[in-house]
This record gives sequence, C-alpha cells and structure tokens, in this order.
Amino acid sequence: MTRLPTGDAGRIEALDMLRGFSLIGIFIANMLVFHSPYMYMDPYSWFVDNGEGLPFMWLDIFVEASFYPIFAMLFGYGLSMQYEKSLLQKSPFGPVAVRRMAILLLFGLIHGFFIWSGDILFTYAIMGFIMIALVRVPPKWLFYGALALYVVPNLLITGLFYLGEQFSGGTSLSEFADIQQLQESIEVYGHGSYLAAVAFRAKEWLMISGANLFLTPIMILPLMMIGAAFAKWKIFERAKELKGHLVVVGMSTLVIGLLLKALPFLIGPEFSMQLVQTYFGGPLVAIGYGAIVLLFCTRQWFTNIFRPVAKAGRMSMTTYIGQSVIATLIFYHYGFGMYGKVDIMTGTLMAVGIFVVQALLADLWLSRYKMGPLEWVWRIGTYGTILSNKKEK
Repeated sequence: MTRLPTGDAGRIEALDMLRGFSLIGIFIANMLVFHSPYMYMDPYSWFVDNGEGLPFMWLDIFVEASFYPIFAMLFGYGLSMQYEKSLLQKSPFGPVAVRRMAILLLFGLIHGFFIWSGDILFTYAIMGFIMIALVRVPPKWLFYGALALYVVPNLLITGLFYLGEQFSGGTSLSEFADIQQLQESIEVYGHGSYLAAVAFRAKEWLMISGANLFLTPIMILPLMMIGAAFAKWKIFERAKELKGHLVVVGMSTLVIGLLLKALPFLIGPEFSMQLVQTYFGGPLVAIGYGAIVLLFCTRQWFTNIFRPVAKAGRMSMTTYIGQSVIATLIFYHYGFGMYGKVDIMTGTLMAVGIFVVQALLADLWLSRYKMGPLEWVWRIGTYGTILSNKKEK
C-alpha cells in the first residue's frame, strides 16, 4: 500500500502551536549567535562589561536552552505518530522514514555550510535514524530509558566539573573563551565576503558537529524518546482529560527549572553551575512551557488568536531556515553588515518582529497551499512522487 502524507484532518493543532512557540524561542536564543561572536566569548563577563548584564540574565534564565528541548520532544512525538499511522495503514514505516531522515540530513548540510553553521537539522536527522528503531519500543521503556540515558551521563559530567572546581578554585567560561576565533568571527562575518563566510562557517560547523557527536546522544536523543513516549500515551490528544496533571507538572517543572537556570546568577558563573542550568534547568522549563501552552490550547479563544503561530509551526522547516536567511542577511557583511552593532534588547525585538511577519505570511500561505515550500520538497523526496500543493477551491 502506498503511504501518503497526513492531510489537514489528521493534524493536531496543539502540536503545531507548540512547535510555533518553540520556533520563536529558538530564534530569540539564536539571535545572540547571529549578531555577536557568542560562541567564543564568556557572556557572563562580556555583557556585564557592555552594560547588558540585566537583559542577558533574563534571556539566559527564561529563553536560553528552554526551547530546543520542546522542538526535540515534538520531533519524537511526530515520528511516533507516523509509525502508528503506518501500522494502521499496514504500510512499511522504515523505508519511508529513512528517506525522510536522509533528505532532512541533506537540508541540514546545505543549511549548515551555506547559510548558518548553528544548524540543528543535521543533528536531528542523525538522531532520527536511531529513533526509527526506538519508536517500536513500549512507552514506559522509552520514557524511563530516556531518563536514564539523559540524567546519568549529564549528572556525571556536571559532577566531575564541580569536583574539579573545588580543587582549582572555580572555572568560568572566560577560561574557555577563544580570543583568536572571536576576532576572526568579527572579521569574517562583520567585514568579509560571502565566500570567506562560507569557509569560516564550514570550520565552525565541523567544530559544532564534533562536539555534537559526543553530546547529542545524551542530550537530544533522550528528549526525542520522551516525545515518542508522550505520543504513545496520546498526551496532546488527551489534553482536556489531563488538565489537572498538566497544571501540576507544568507549574512544578517550571518553578524548579527556573531556579536551576538562575544558579549562575545566584551562586556564581562557575562552569558546573552553567551545566546544571543547561542540562537540567533548560529541559524542566521546556516541559513547563509545553504544559502551559497545551493547557491554553484547550481554549478556543487562544487557538483563534494565535492561529498564525500554529501556521508557522506547521511549516517549521521553512520558518526555521527562513530565519537563518533573514538574520544572516541583516548581520553579515554580504548583507546589511550589522554584525556586532546590535544590543541584546534590539536583537530580541528584531527576532520577535521577524517571527510575527513569518507567522502572518505562513497563515496567508497555508490558506492557499497545503504545506510550506520546503515541506513540499521534503514530501516529494520522501514519497517519491510530485504531490499537488495547491488547495482545491
């Protein structure tokens, strides 16, 4: 039996809504990397010295590392739904899913080398290949296996850094700041040509991919597994039934997560505190945000008002890559050359403004077409046939 993509009738709007909200959070966090050499600095001293300590603190606590976990869990949720649909349709899941991940990997390579080195699509594709096998695992095994895979190694890494700091007198990011790379980043992105940016971007991508090779299996894969378990438990489909649980889980994880994320400011920016913030505070806040959005999605007024956000989430690849194209054209020298000339508040407002425009355009686009342009190309490659994208009148 030929397996076809899901139409409007098979979609869960809350999934698209949460995906849309995660995209704006990811964009706000990524904006720091777009307009400054964020990867090579110690932000805790850099922004304080520049008089931006307060806006950085709020961004670091409420946004940084709190939205990509949502996206990762939704990725696992969607993949599990596709697997369940293949069982109902009695169609092969593996070959279709492999083609889907292979095309996503290709998108990631193009995005990482030619647009922006901070790409996540390549990483998601690699973990997606593993998830093709794991979606067959029962939900309890998925969930508790994911917790073990995530908590044990990350807790061990954090603990080792903490012990090391006790003997060395504390370690901050300033000791890991790469001044040479920072200066080269400013020179290339702030003053260089597109070809110079591509060459430097390739070096950055290889560095990021090398780190991800070790970290992704214990940071991204477990989140995808948790998302797949949630899909098997039909958390989104049963949101109204689970309101009480969502309130308790959402508020408790949000409070605990925000406290953990505030540790570098409450105790000090030692590296171990930053790891606690990222590894543990970020995902807990993400679960809190997700539960709150899911609760609001049970209210019709909310879905009506924020419908464009859901539309942007529905065409997430087009939205995500579009953000990179727009931001690099604004900040890099081959565009408007604003690199290093924008403060945190301005960059955040720009990210929100760009996303609002994207959401409105997505709403307009999907009123005429079934899916976003990049999603359409992705579907053509996945199913091996040219599907009509225009809606019937």
